Amino acid sequence: MTWAAIAFAAGAAALQLQAELPSLLWLAALPPLGWLAFRRRLLVYPLAFAAGFGWAALMAHARMAEWLAPELEGRDIDVVGVVSSLPAVSERWVRFEFEVESAAERLPKKILLSWHRSPWNEEGAAPLAQTVHPGERWLLTLRLRRPHGHLNPHGFDYEAWLLERAVGATGYVRQRGQQKQLGVRNHLLDRVERARERVRDRIQAQLGATPAAGILAALAIGDQRAISAEEWRLFNRTGVTHLMSISGLHVTLVSGLAALVVGYGWRRVPAAVLRLPARKAAAIAAIAAALAYTLLAGFAVPAQRTFYMVSVVAAALWLGHIASPARTLALALAVVVIADPWAPLAPGMWLSFGAVALIFYVAKNERRLAQWGRMQWAITIGLAPAALLLFGQISVAGPLANAVAIPLVSVIVTPLALVAVVLPLDGVLDLAAWLVEWLLLFLEWCAALPGALWQQHVPPLWAAILAIGGAAWILAPRGVPWRAGGLALMAPAFALAPAAPEVGEAWITTLDVGQGLAVLVRTARRTLLYDAGPTYGPEADSGGRIVVPLLRASGVRGVDLLVLTHEDMDHLGGALTVLESVEVDALSSSLPPSHALNALVTRAGRCVAGTRWEWDGVRFAFLHPPPGWEAARRNNQSCVLRVDTGGTSMLLTGDIERAAESGLVSTMQRTDVLLVPHHGSRTSSSDEFIAALAPRWAVVPAGYRNRFGHPAREVLARYAKAGVPVLRTDLHGAVSIRLRRDAVEVTGERTLRPRYWRGV
Repeated sequence: MTWAAIAFAAGAAALQLQAELPSLLWLAALPPLGWLAFRRRLLVYPLAFAAGFGWAALMAHARMAEWLAPELEGRDIDVVGVVSSLPAVSERWVRFEFEVESAAERLPKKILLSWHRSPWNEEGAAPLAQTVHPGERWLLTLRLRRPHGHLNPHGFDYEAWLLERAVGATGYVRQRGQQKQLGVRNHLLDRVERARERVRDRIQAQLGATPAAGILAALAIGDQRAISAEEWRLFNRTGVTHLMSISGLHVTLVSGLAALVVGYGWRRVPAAVLRLPARKAAAIAAIAAALAYTLLAGFAVPAQRTFYMVSVVAAALWLGHIASPARTLALALAVVVIADPWAPLAPGMWLSFGAVALIFYVAKNERRLAQWGRMQWAITIGLAPAALLLFGQISVAGPLANAVAIPLVSVIVTPLALVAVVLPLDGVLDLAAWLVEWLLLFLEWCAALPGALWQQHVPPLWAAILAIGGAAWILAPRGVPWRAGGLALMAPAFALAPAAPEVGEAWITTLDVGQGLAVLVRTARRTLLYDAGPTYGPEADSGGRIVVPLLRASGVRGVDLLVLTHEDMDHLGGALTVLESVEVDALSSSLPPSHALNALVTRAGRCVAGTRWEWDGVRFAFLHPPPGWEAARRNNQSCVLRVDTGGTSMLLTGDIERAAESGLVSTMQRTDVLLVPHHGSRTSSSDEFIAALAPRWAVVPAGYRNRFGHPAREVLARYAKAGVPVLRTDLHGAVSIRLRRDAVEVTGERTLRPRYWRGV
């Protein structure tokens, strides 16, 4: 049973690696194969794998059929539906899930909407955020698009995240369309969401915009959106991120406490024990408490997984089979995958099951303090390879931070937050907030310790798997020989140098940052960043979300030269985060000398045509702007950079328009790869410019269905007429170019890592 459950989960995980969904016709062969497996036990495990693969394929076909039809993208559609989630609130927008009830077109059941508007309505009476509440039925005019996200090496897969949550489209409310409330729906989940909203509002009203308010809202109702980016960085550095939400630990704690209390009381009522054993009553209480807490979290997918795990353990307790932890854990894994075939895509699932498995693996009959220390050691060592593979970092201060944070948050703060939810006692909430503030001070002290965080490149998969085996060897029971030999198996994950260009090569990645530009150029020992992408909101930008994670995952510890082409936020919006996160030796830009970013780098200067240098056998040259162009249109001030290996080259053009192009044509050399000027705007890429360069490939950095219409159809037609194939970041993801002296390789991330939910 144990290995069959694991094989089933492995089959579901294998489906999530497929480039295309398989036909479901072969599922008809499963029943006869099942009978054969029953007769011949050796086939049980392959059949379990096939069953997991087939179940995941069946669910994926159904989920993908719910996605928005491509022909409906970009159209105004009147929709009647219900606000089905707790809205995320900002000063200028509100974001929420919308459950579609009726529309003229066939739409997905669930869509994710943003409603952008001035924070005050026309009468100046109420903020927009106060006009949208869970359970409300609205008639809205929407503009929708299929699930789409940025796709970069080592980046977050937003499309997979939407797929797992059954969101079939994203979009926004049209300002000039229908916006009419039609009433209120009163389903159970609607009432739960309204209760969560009341709790959030009460916490914010009493505690204000403090860090404690955001953390207590996360612990009480699973709403993490009020936790700032700075606080998340602190939690990551100290390894306590898992505590700052309704996590598996908290759901398990609440359900275990309910089981303990009910079991204790049940045994003292003889009539109750005669009707139902106390063990079974405790199991029912555990499931009920876990369900209640999961509902309080908005029935979010991560909390659902823990609920399924608790339910399996409670069922095993009911049946009296809890004596086999490995079998129970494997069965819980299979149940989670049955309920959520996309769970294998979530790092949290693997870390949760891995932590529980490690606890079972090292548990001994020791004194509680010794056992607690052993488990902390085991989780730190055992999960280190997975943490490196998933995040490229290990919190060295994590064991110390967790030794204090786990009991404080799980045993004291979270129960206080839940009491404050049930009983409107201000003192309880104030006490919880005081403890959170004290914890933050302690975590800041932990984060400031020397070597608190180990960061390195993401190791290859084989090295991570080898390291997991090494960790299991190190943590093996006494008596297992040569346990220190596990260090040799772990060594490649830490010591193996990441892939890098050879001398004379340049690896150039045009990142998928949306409507903006960020290009990473690497030689054998040097790194250049050409622009840093746009901002996405008050606390989010492409520097923090995309550029810095890629630098760290690739083993790049610093940037030798940051080029900021011109003063547009879609090009320099992420620069501040980059400058604060990694060491930048020099800055070259067309920014005014008084610009604040110049003061953050020791060596800051202007990019000027004629400036040349060489790194590791690769030649670099600024071709634009020439002296005297400071008064030109902002776009035409863009720094134009040529990267040349001696046999192949790429031209990076920023946002130059035809006026700058015409000045370059007379001095242009042909190039193998061209970064299309100004995101493919109709004001750039003249026929003369394309003919003078004669590129073999063109790369367009543009946001998916952006409001500017980039790249323009007439521009794409010019490149097509010249016989130049075009790769677009909005359609192909990040575009990677490898310039060698005698060859050029050009690949899109969606082609390099195809999945059935990603189209090219």
